[in-house]
Amino acid sequence: MKLSTRARYGTRALLDVALHHSEGPVLLRDIARRQEISLPYLEHLIAPLIVAGIVRSTRGARGGISLLKPPSEIKLSEVLDSLEGSIALVECLNDPKVCSRSGSCATRDVWGELKKAMNGVLVSLTLQDLVERQKKKEQSGKSMYYI
Repeated sequence: MKLSTRARYGTRALLDVALHHSEGPVLLRDIARRQEISLPYLEHLIAPLIVAGIVRSTRGARGGISLLKPPSEIKLSEVLDSLEGSIALVECLNDPKVCSRSGSCATRDVWGELKKAMNGVLVSLTLQDLVERQKKKEQSGKSMYYI
Protein backbone atom coordinates (compact mmCIF):
# COMPACT_ATOMS: atom_id res chain seq x y z
CA MET A 1 0.00 0.00 0.00
CA LYS A 2 1.33 3.35 -1.03
CA LEU A 3 -0.09 6.82 -1.06
CA SER A 4 -0.06 8.21 -4.58
CA THR A 5 2.13 11.10 -5.64
CA ARG A 6 -1.09 13.01 -6.25
CA ALA A 7 -2.11 12.67 -2.59
CA ARG A 8 1.35 13.39 -1.20
CA TYR A 9 2.06 16.42 -3.38
CA GLY A 10 -1.48 17.76 -3.06
CA THR A 11 -1.31 17.59 0.72
CA ARG A 12 2.12 19.25 0.73
CA ALA A 13 0.81 22.03 -1.51
CA LEU A 14 -2.13 22.63 0.84
CA LEU A 15 0.21 22.67 3.82
CA ASP A 16 2.27 25.31 2.02
CA VAL A 17 -0.86 27.42 1.44
CA ALA A 18 -1.86 27.00 5.10
CA LEU A 19 1.60 28.06 6.29
CA HIS A 20 1.31 31.25 4.22
CA HIS A 21 -2.43 31.65 4.86
CA SER A 22 -2.08 34.97 6.70
CA GLU A 23 -0.21 36.54 3.76
CA GLY A 24 -3.16 36.29 1.38
CA PRO A 25 -3.37 34.27 -1.83
CA VAL A 26 -0.27 32.18 -2.55
CA LEU A 27 1.14 32.05 -6.06
CA LEU A 28 1.27 28.58 -7.59
CA ARG A 29 4.78 29.22 -8.88
CA ASP A 30 5.92 29.94 -5.30
CA ILE A 31 4.35 26.71 -4.02
CA ALA A 32 5.89 24.80 -6.93
CA ARG A 33 9.33 26.24 -6.18
CA ARG A 34 9.19 25.64 -2.43
CA GLN A 35 7.76 22.15 -2.77
CA GLU A 36 9.82 21.15 -5.82
CA ILE A 37 6.68 20.21 -7.77
CA SER A 38 6.41 21.06 -11.45
CA LEU A 39 4.01 23.93 -12.08
CA PRO A 40 1.91 22.00 -14.64
CA TYR A 41 1.50 19.08 -12.21
CA LEU A 42 0.62 21.45 -9.36
CA GLU A 43 -2.03 23.10 -11.54
CA HIS A 44 -3.45 19.63 -12.14
CA LEU A 45 -3.55 18.96 -8.37
CA ILE A 46 -5.28 22.22 -7.49
CA ALA A 47 -8.27 21.64 -9.78
CA PRO A 48 -9.96 18.93 -7.65
CA LEU A 49 -9.27 20.97 -4.50
CA ILE A 50 -11.15 23.88 -6.06
CA VAL A 51 -14.04 21.61 -7.04
CA ALA A 52 -14.14 20.21 -3.48
CA GLY A 53 -14.42 23.72 -2.03
CA ILE A 54 -11.11 23.53 -0.17
CA VAL A 55 -9.31 26.31 -2.04
CA ARG A 56 -10.16 29.08 -4.45
CA SER A 57 -8.14 30.54 -7.25
CA THR A 58 -8.04 34.29 -7.69
CA ARG A 59 -6.75 35.93 -10.86
CA GLY A 60 -4.96 39.24 -11.11
CA ALA A 61 -2.07 41.07 -9.55
CA ARG A 62 -3.00 39.91 -6.05
CA GLY A 63 -4.17 36.53 -7.23
CA GLY A 64 -3.19 33.04 -6.25
CA ILE A 65 -4.55 30.15 -4.23
CA SER A 66 -6.21 30.63 -0.86
CA LEU A 67 -8.05 28.41 1.57
CA LEU A 68 -11.83 28.74 1.66
CA LYS A 69 -11.93 27.80 5.36
CA PRO A 70 -9.51 28.18 8.22
CA PRO A 71 -6.89 25.38 8.32
CA SER A 72 -8.48 24.13 11.56
CA GLU A 73 -11.68 23.33 9.65
CA ILE A 74 -10.08 21.35 6.82
CA LYS A 75 -9.81 17.67 7.69
CA LEU A 76 -7.19 15.52 6.02
CA SER A 77 -9.94 13.05 5.14
CA GLU A 78 -11.55 15.79 3.04
CA VAL A 79 -8.25 16.54 1.31
CA LEU A 80 -7.46 12.92 0.45
CA ASP A 81 -11.01 12.23 -0.63
CA SER A 82 -10.85 15.11 -3.11
CA LEU A 83 -7.44 14.02 -4.44
CA GLU A 84 -7.80 10.23 -4.33
CA GLY A 85 -11.40 9.24 -3.80
CA SER A 86 -12.10 6.31 -1.51
CA ILE A 87 -9.29 5.02 0.68
CA ALA A 88 -10.69 1.49 0.43
CA LEU A 89 -7.88 -1.00 -0.14
CA VAL A 90 -10.10 -3.25 -2.24
CA GLU A 91 -12.98 -2.39 -4.53
CA CYS A 92 -15.42 -4.73 -2.79
CA LEU A 93 -15.48 -2.38 0.22
CA ASN A 94 -16.99 0.32 -1.96
CA ASP A 95 -19.22 -2.02 -3.93
CA PRO A 96 -19.83 -5.53 -2.53
CA LYS A 97 -21.44 -6.52 -5.83
CA VAL A 98 -18.05 -6.64 -7.58
CA CYS A 99 -17.23 -9.89 -5.78
CA SER A 100 -19.55 -12.81 -5.17
CA ARG A 101 -17.62 -13.63 -1.97
CA SER A 102 -18.06 -10.22 -0.32
CA GLY A 103 -20.60 -11.43 2.24
CA SER A 104 -18.57 -14.44 3.34
CA CYS A 105 -14.98 -13.22 3.01
CA ALA A 106 -12.93 -12.94 6.19
CA THR A 107 -10.15 -11.02 4.45
CA ARG A 108 -12.64 -8.38 3.30
CA ASP A 109 -13.45 -7.81 6.98
CA VAL A 110 -9.76 -7.11 7.69
CA TRP A 111 -9.52 -4.67 4.76
CA GLY A 112 -12.62 -2.96 6.11
CA GLU A 113 -11.05 -2.64 9.55
CA LEU A 114 -7.94 -1.09 7.99
CA LYS A 115 -10.07 1.40 6.05
CA LYS A 116 -11.92 2.35 9.23
CA ALA A 117 -8.66 2.84 11.16
CA MET A 118 -7.07 4.95 8.40
CA ASN A 119 -10.20 7.03 8.05
CA GLY A 120 -10.24 7.56 11.82
CA VAL A 121 -6.77 9.08 11.68
CA LEU A 122 -7.57 11.24 8.65
CA VAL A 123 -10.83 12.53 10.17
CA SER A 124 -9.08 13.39 13.43
CA LEU A 125 -6.37 15.53 11.81
CA THR A 126 -6.76 18.95 10.23
CA LEU A 127 -4.56 21.10 8.07
CA GLN A 128 -3.89 23.17 11.19
CA ASP A 129 -2.51 20.06 12.90
CA LEU A 130 -0.07 19.69 10.01
CA VAL A 131 0.88 23.36 10.27
CA GLU A 132 1.69 22.91 13.97
CA ARG A 133 3.68 19.74 13.32
CA GLN A 134 5.62 21.50 10.56
CA LYS A 135 6.45 24.47 12.76
CA LYS A 136 7.71 22.13 15.50
CA LYS A 137 9.97 20.40 13.02
CA GLU A 138 11.32 23.72 11.81
CA GLN A 139 11.99 24.86 15.39
CA SER A 140 13.86 21.66 16.18
CA GLY A 141 15.94 22.03 13.03
CA LYS A 142 14.71 18.72 11.61
CA SER A 143 12.67 20.14 8.77
CA MET A 144 13.06 18.66 5.34
CA TYR A 145 10.13 20.74 4.13
CA TYR A 146 11.00 23.54 1.74
CA ILE A 147 9.31 26.70 2.93
